[in-house]
Amino acid sequence: MYFFLRDASQKFRFFSSEPPTRIPVHFSKPRKIWEAAKKKLMLLPARIFYQEQAFMDVLRADEVPLKIGYGDYHSDKKIRFRFYFFLQRQRTRHLAFLIIETLLLPLSGLAMLIPGPNVFFGALALLMVTHWKAWKGLNRLSRLNHELIPIPLISAWERAVDLRREADFGPILKRLEEELHFPRPDESLWKKKPREAGGN
Repeated sequence: MYFFLRDASQKFRFFSSEPPTRIPVHFSKPRKIWEAAKKKLMLLPARIFYQEQAFMDVLRADEVPLKIGYGDYHSDKKIRFRFYFFLQRQRTRHLAFLIIETLLLPLSGLAMLIPGPNVFFGALALLMVTHWKAWKGLNRLSRLNHELIPIPLISAWERAVDLRREADFGPILKRLEEELHFPRPDESLWKKKPREAGGN
């Protein structure tokens, strides 16, 4: 199942309930470069990493229409409107990323002159493959029929976000993870601010 909801900063995100898997990409570069590149990719913020994973998961989805959970805090018409523009913006962003990364790829090859593994080239190539697969997933997602399913727990989360009730965030996020198998919601939906120095 997929989810379309707002994070703690009021931005809409798209996630999959399936646990993230390794990106199925194979390079002919040395194994050391590949492992270093994967570590670089894992340094991406969770909200970005898991959203990219969800877009790529759409490529393997067999069940149609896709079931997408949302908060019934929004009307069906409003959430469909929001989802449409979300997809268009994400497609444009991913295409822009691909263009920029394609331009940078030849320059990253110059790093081969530096002794040691060319981690920059490997990480950039991995990002390109990730954005490419995510873009293809977005294109498929925009063509498929969607079954939007209101989920009360997501509504509870979005109400807490609107009311800025941070005390309720933790318990709701824990339930999202346990009941809906949401991928690390504490990191993908909310990055808790550290306490100020001298605070209680």
